[in-house]
Parts: sequence; C-alpha cells; structure tokens
Amino acid sequence: EKKRASICKHTKPSLPNLNNSMQMNKVETEKERMFAGKPYNAHSDEMVAIRIRTKRILHKLNVTEYYTDKFQDVIRELCPNTAKNFHVEPPFHCDYGDHIYAGDSVFINFGAVILDGAKVTIGAHTMIAPGVHIYTAQHPLDADERDKWEDCKPVTIGERCWIGGHATIRPGVTIGDRTVIGAGSVVTKDSPADCLAVGNPARVIRKLNQQKEK
Repeated sequence: EKKRASICKHTKPSLPNLNNSMQMNKVETEKERMFAGKPYNAHSDEMVAIRIRTKRILHKLNVTEYYTDKFQDVIRELCPNTAKNFHVEPPFHCDYGDHIYAGDSVFINFGAVILDGAKVTIGAHTMIAPGVHIYTAQHPLDADERDKWEDCKPVTIGERCWIGGHATIRPGVTIGDRTVIGAGSVVTKDSPADCLAVGNPARVIRKLNQQKEK
C-alpha cells in the first residue's frame, strides 16, 4: 500500500494552464495576420472571398451606380472608415476598402489604386491626383518564399498634402503634413512635413510653407 501511495503521489496529473491553453487554441484568420503585418496567404479561400465582395462593391461604384443618387452610399459601403465628405472619382480600385482611413474633404481623382492590406491613413484636406498608386502589400525577393506568403506595411499621408499624378507610394511610408509629392515620383522612404519631394526614388528638393512660421 505504501508503494502504491508513492506511485500515486508521483503520477498525480498537474492542472492545465488555462491561459496558455486558450492562447494555443486561438487561431488567427489570414485577414488578422495580414492587418497585423504578419506573413499571410493572400490566396486562401477566406481572402479570395473578401476580395470578391470588394470587387462587387467596386463594380457598383465604377459602373452601375456611377454618379447616380446612390453613389455616395456606395462610397460609404466600400470605405466605412472615412469622413462623410470623402470623395473618390471613378474608376477607383482597392483590395478591401475598410482599411482606408481618410479625414475631412479628402479628394481622390480618377484612376487611383490603393492596395490596402494594411491601414492607409489619409489626412484631412489632402488631394490625390489621377493615377496615384498606394501600396501596402509587399512580397519576398526569394521566389520559393514568394510562392507561399506576402505581408503588408501601413502607409500614412498627412493633412493638406498634394500627391501628384501617377506618383507611387511604397509600403511603410509616412508623408508629413502639407507635403507635395511631384507627379510620377516613387516614394520609397518617409518624407517630412512641409516639403516638396520629387523623382525616383523621391527626394526632398525644397522646403515649403516656411514663411508662415515667421
């Protein structure tokens, strides 16, 4: 009996750690991984279904409800996290729409493309010219890795900016308030507030609005 008691004493199961168990059982969706900036599978059934839904709303925006009395309602359906007076000129293309956060009186002209896998913030009174492309999605340089996953980095554009026609803004870039990006520029790194940046890659060539600070 003493031997049996000894065996029981040493084989007594320990209580599970409920917190660890809950964390292990929590499975992130591909969209949650994408928005968190983690590697994710953009071609999973989940992600394809989400983008198909977005494409159907874009069809209404660009074709069937183009400047009908439902046009503004379609903009709100596509981009629910934008100000009520946010305006976009068709044709417009994006991946998800609900990752675009735009302030008061933001205006996006014809032919813009926003790949909004991560958050895209556009400050109030910013103007975006025709053909501007804003990318949050990026892919591995290694071909084998590129076949499996991609990830996203947020883009932030400040208030009262002007993004010139056919400019391209790369993943992870922040553009400061009142800055102007020249037409055709490729913005690969942050641009400070109150400057003019042009070229490929875009470089600051002059400061702006300095006289108002005196």
